[in-house]
Amino acid sequence: QVQLVESGGGLVQAGGSLRLSCAASGRTFSSCTMGWFRQAPGKERELVAAISWSGGNTYYADSVKGRFTISRDNAKNTVYLQMNSLKLEDTAIYYCAADRGVWPSLREDRYDYWGQGTQVTVSS
Repeated sequence: QVQLVESGGGLVQAGGSLRLSCAASGRTFSSCTMGWFRQAPGKERELVAAISWSGGNTYYADSVKGRFTISRDNAKNTVYLQMNSLKLEDTAIYYCAADRGVWPSLREDRYDYWGQGTQVTVSS
């Protein structure tokens, strides 16, 4: 079992930055692929970024490439999402998720564990 708790969301002006954190409990965290998803009002949930268990592989949605960076610290059981140059369209609830399977994990149904989400609101 893996429990996930996100933090770091909030209100930020366009062009600003936020760093989301996802703290995991459970001994299997370091072997999981981790992903950050987001769901905007009226839209389906989408994968924003993912990182393999070692950190050696990453994936980014086209909409966030060059602006967001996913990273992880297995010693701290934590995965991060650094979000820079935020845009209005980045406003969403951001979810952390863990997949016990092997890389790549780009499909939502591959993920076994989910956090409760943290709201990110970008204002003009």
